Amino acid sequence: MELQDDLLPKDIVAELNKYIVGQNDAKKAIAIAIRNRYRRMQLKEDELREEILPKNIIMIGPTGVGKTEIARRMAIILNAPFVKVEATKFTEIGYVGRNVETMVRDLVAESVRLVRKKKEEEVLQTAEKLAEEKIIFELLKKKKTLIKKFNLNEELEDVKNEFSLNKLLYEKLRKGELDDFYIEIDEPATLDAVSSIGMISATSDLEEINMNIKEMIDNLMTKRNKKRKLTVAKARKLFISQEIDKLLDMEEICEKALALAENGGIIFIDEIDKIISSGGESSGKGGPNVSREGVQRDILPIVEGTIVKTRYGTIKTDHILFIAAGAFSISKPSDLIPELQGRFPIRVELSSLKKDDFMKILNDTKNSLIKQYVALLKVENIKIEFMNSGIEKIAEFCDEVNKRNENIGARRLHTLLEKLLEDISFECDKYTGKTVKIDAKFVQKKLDKLIEDIDLSKYIL
Repeated sequence: MELQDDLLPKDIVAELNKYIVGQNDAKKAIAIAIRNRYRRMQLKEDELREEILPKNIIMIGPTGVGKTEIARRMAIILNAPFVKVEATKFTEIGYVGRNVETMVRDLVAESVRLVRKKKEEEVLQTAEKLAEEKIIFELLKKKKTLIKKFNLNEELEDVKNEFSLNKLLYEKLRKGELDDFYIEIDEPATLDAVSSIGMISATSDLEEINMNIKEMIDNLMTKRNKKRKLTVAKARKLFISQEIDKLLDMEEICEKALALAENGGIIFIDEIDKIISSGGESSGKGGPNVSREGVQRDILPIVEGTIVKTRYGTIKTDHILFIAAGAFSISKPSDLIPELQGRFPIRVELSSLKKDDFMKILNDTKNSLIKQYVALLKVENIKIEFMNSGIEKIAEFCDEVNKRNENIGARRLHTLLEKLLEDISFECDKYTGKTVKIDAKFVQKKLDKLIEDIDLSKYIL
């Protein structure tokens, strides 16, 4: 599986602009970092290629301004393995909690999923043909029932002719005419307890051990050669899945997935400012400050470059791109331990969103919230029309509430629109077949009292 490599930095920014308003500095920095990875892979000299390390990025800005969305959209655009982790979920080695290495294992698992999905698409047609053959084989066991149920005597000149019958069954199968017919199949169990045990290693964290033990018990409890009665439609899906598994070379998939994760993987570490000790320095008295600095020191070798064992094989983290983000409202990036700071050479600041930004988010972004709500209520045969005055009023209210309460950026739009359309959504039967125009007057009526009540708006909005 190859990363999409035909996008220039300006093309990446253009794609991001479809979903995220503003924040051009952050988009530009990330686009360059991504293109540099492609440039590195084109180098002929192996030694030089290994020396060129990714330029990791720290994004600084309040919540809801697009930090996570930029990283997530970029991974989708590039078809690259991407995981988001929250720094606060990790604890220092020696404490109970998530091991920092799980972020790398999660990345590899996502990479395996992407590569496997691509391979499944490649073998799907073959798997479908093999599944059809298995279904025909099962159907022929009930030849007399089939002939009687579907009046095959009328369609076949010679019912005893096996070739003619097979041909007719294939035609009916592909047309879906046999979908509701029941067949009995053998579903062999896979007893894989030994391999499950092998996946539990000294480097596994508690979460991974629990997952593997559960998988092992499930495999042990499964009965062999279980008989199942299924419709042809369900059996077809099951057979396709089984044939895909047989056709896939998991060793090859793991090998490609590890290479993809190593050279194209992106790990987004959110809330990195929350693992900075109070006041920027450890208190020296133990407690949470020590643990926070300990998490930083545990993350450091992962970002610097190390080898991590996963259930799919070992992976080097040297060329994984790390993007960190945080509000840094109390602390600043320079409060991170110096070694970790040096591993994030690029820093970009994202600006707070204003009324005009909220209007653009509602109007201009692809798959905007407005488009989502219009589509959802269209299911109930309700036509929702957002007027310009209504959109402007929503943006105005969003800006106002963010200023008065905690500023959560564009996430506030979700809350406001949900409250705005709550009655229509709940009493949808009353509005069926009607057109509802969302203008400034409508927005004012629905949200004005709620926003005026400061205590209530803090609680609800």
